[in-house]
Amino acid sequence: MVSGPVQGRLLKMLVSLTGARRILEIGTFTGYSAACMALGLPPGGHIDTLEINDEMEDLIRSGWEETGVSGLITLHIGDALQTLRSLEGPYDLAFIDADKRQYVDYYRLVLPLVRSGGLILADDTLWDGKVLSGYGPADRQTSGITSFNDLVAADPAVESVILPLRDGISLIRKL
Repeated sequence: MVSGPVQGRLLKMLVSLTGARRILEIGTFTGYSAACMALGLPPGGHIDTLEINDEMEDLIRSGWEETGVSGLITLHIGDALQTLRSLEGPYDLAFIDADKRQYVDYYRLVLPLVRSGGLILADDTLWDGKVLSGYGPADRQTSGITSFNDLVAADPAVESVILPLRDGISLIRKL
């Protein structure tokens, strides 16, 4: 469930390459991916990250303190769908890595918050190969990811590619 070091370096690099100053993350977990992205922020940059599990807060904050990025990140504890409705864009970059069953809902709420030319990253979009047809019966997480992938592929408002890194990471550029 944790982004590994290769993915962490990719996230940091994408933040640096895009010059993203405002970042939205859905699914903080341990805070590792937010810390990686924060390390790529330009001066004055900031991350809003959403996590439902309040029991993770101490671990998250201690990791950010250790990394020296705690002043660059605001942690929002609560249901992501509700929190997303209260945030204002534009964001330069958004990273979706939370409940796979709700990826379609996250995407629909995140897309209007991202500026034109901005980037949406979605983790686990290959879902251990389970999204391939004929793999076997789909569970709710697999169905959620498959529906998300189909929605993004058919959306004329974006261009996208899935990188086969780990469980797949989609790069989605809003046109």
